[in-house]
Amino acid sequence: MEITLTNQHGLHARPATLFVQLANKYEAQIQVIKGDLVVDGKSVTSMLTLGAEKGTRLRITAAGPDADQAVEELTELLKSGFGED
Repeated sequence: MEITLTNQHGLHARPATLFVQLANKYEAQIQVIKGDLVVDGKSVTSMLTLGAEKGTRLRITAAGPDADQAVEELTELLKSGFGED
């Protein structure tokens, strides 16, 4: 699933932590992709290496038994702007 970040400050420490906390509730392997950069969606450090600012397009992929639900909920979290707006 592809989504554009809408929150004012992008994927800084707090939203990255919220994303990772939600991602870790799932068994699925979760990856977040920005251009050619692919990171582990279950690692705050990896997520911060994306340098994703407002307007950045990200793609979320998952593989595993609960992959579809994970992608759906993580996408909704990104759409919500992490409650910052």
